Amino acid sequence: MTTAQELDERYGRTRRRRMPWLIASVVALLVVAGFGWMIVAQSMDSVDADDLGFDLVDEHTVEVRFQVSGVQGKDVVCVVEALDEEFGVVGWKVVEIAGTDDHSRAVSTSVPTVAAATTGLVNTCWVA
Repeated sequence: MTTAQELDERYGRTRRRRMPWLIASVVALLVVAGFGWMIVAQSMDSVDADDLGFDLVDEHTVEVRFQVSGVQGKDVVCVVEALDEEFGVVGWKVVEIAGTDDHSRAVSTSVPTVAAATTGLVNTCWVA
């Protein structure tokens, strides 16, 4: 080893390898792109459901009206519940809604109950 090489090594003037930084940068870029795509894909299948109202038909039936929006051309499944005065679930129903080209759809469904209900609402919706 020459004197110049010994001095360079002693004082940290050796050639740096740039390949590990390049590989780390590419991996970081791929990770960010992957997370970005997961967020976009999840938002494309997000469903919003808004309660529009309910009617107490009789002691064992509640008519629930709601609006589903956010997806076009895909089938949607919603869980609709009937609650009593203590917010206990006294009836529920899974509603399948056929996909259309409309951005939002109004839906009305009857929910059978095992006891008198005081309200009806949409619990959750998802793309089928």
